Amino acid sequence: MSTPTVAIVGRPNVGKSTLFNRIIGRREAIVDARPGVTRDRHFAASEWNGRRFWLVDTGGLVPAGDALNRAIRAQVEAAIAEGDLVLFVVDVIDGVTAADVEIAHDLRRAGRPVLLVANKADQLPDDHRHLAFYELGLGDPLPVSAAVGKSSGDLLDRVAALLPEASPHEDTDTIPVAVVGRPNVGKSSLVNRLLGEERVVVAAEPGTTRDAIDTPLSYQDHRLMLIDTAGLRKRSRVEDEIEFYSTLRTARAVERAHVCILVVDATDGMHAQDLKIANDAWERGVGLIIAVNKWDLIEEKDTNTAVRGEETLKAKAPFLEYIPFVYVSAKTGQRVARLLDLVLTVAEEREKRVPTAEVNRVLEGLLQRQQPPQPVGEPVRLFYASQIGTAPPRFAIVANRPESIPESYARYLVHGFREAWAFTGAPLDLKFRRKRGRG
Repeated sequence: MSTPTVAIVGRPNVGKSTLFNRIIGRREAIVDARPGVTRDRHFAASEWNGRRFWLVDTGGLVPAGDALNRAIRAQVEAAIAEGDLVLFVVDVIDGVTAADVEIAHDLRRAGRPVLLVANKADQLPDDHRHLAFYELGLGDPLPVSAAVGKSSGDLLDRVAALLPEASPHEDTDTIPVAVVGRPNVGKSSLVNRLLGEERVVVAAEPGTTRDAIDTPLSYQDHRLMLIDTAGLRKRSRVEDEIEFYSTLRTARAVERAHVCILVVDATDGMHAQDLKIANDAWERGVGLIIAVNKWDLIEEKDTNTAVRGEETLKAKAPFLEYIPFVYVSAKTGQRVARLLDLVLTVAEEREKRVPTAEVNRVLEGLLQRQQPPQPVGEPVRLFYASQIGTAPPRFAIVANRPESIPESYARYLVHGFREAWAFTGAPLDLKFRRKRGRG
């Protein structure tokens, strides 16, 4: 089940960003917040009453004549396209404006779920200025003061109640695979090639991100769900809107995925944005594959060209050492079947479980090879280890002084565990826990 999206829309200076910050800043609501790629757009994964959702701030409109109207329309259209619920913010001090009327008209015409939020009602419960907004025809205006927090809890209760219901169960036999990357790297072409390589396409259905497509397919008796994050570029002609919602769509797709295929353009190289996508997926525990597309366009290459490129990248981001690279051409089909084989491998490695006895045998060998650095005082001792979870693999090591184990030694142990069991393309989480009692 994809996490639903709640978009905040409205004209300038009504307090959209203040409301955004109020919601994500509540101790019980904050999960994580990320800056958007353009100006003051932001989105955050938030939670309220057990309901998790993406909150999107669509601020930054330019208040100038026709340009304002075009920008408002573009933002509302984009918010409607991506959002499961729209928070339309108005200002009780200014009252109903022509811009409010235009936004309300577009929202009514779209037929999407809307909450009308009458902000700056600082004199609650004696403030009745929100009643004027009934004329917008969007139901009961909900008065709030985002600046001081009045009624923000009531608003969040309404949000949680209006969000789409979660599916009663997920198909645990299906492997969700997100195909992500910067614009124009060939994501859709690669997905189309994957589906055309003598695969049995079960069905194609609209994805939860409006114009993305989730496409199931069968491969070697496994069922995959390809999540194609391309397509947003057709939604809007406003460049920064495109970039912002592309970033949001990538985050949503990665959150749903078990395995992420990051598509990189061989002719353009791997950019900082590519590394950020890779790191975000890795931090979220998603399996990762780097698909270097358009490899057929590299004319001057030898058997070591790919190796040299990978070594350069791994020097910048050491975690890439554990991620498989595959050099493909969506145009010619070169190595595309290899990509699907890797998806199955990474998905299996992400679910791998190691017996406790074997974990401790490997740990003992690593300790014999290199003891942890010894600080002043009581010596650091590692007693035993076990795997405590999968998807991704998670291990716990019991020690007498876990806080004294440096990050460099933790990396040494992770590398040793990977030497023993690979976990190809899968993140590996290692925690140190304090031994209870004496001993």
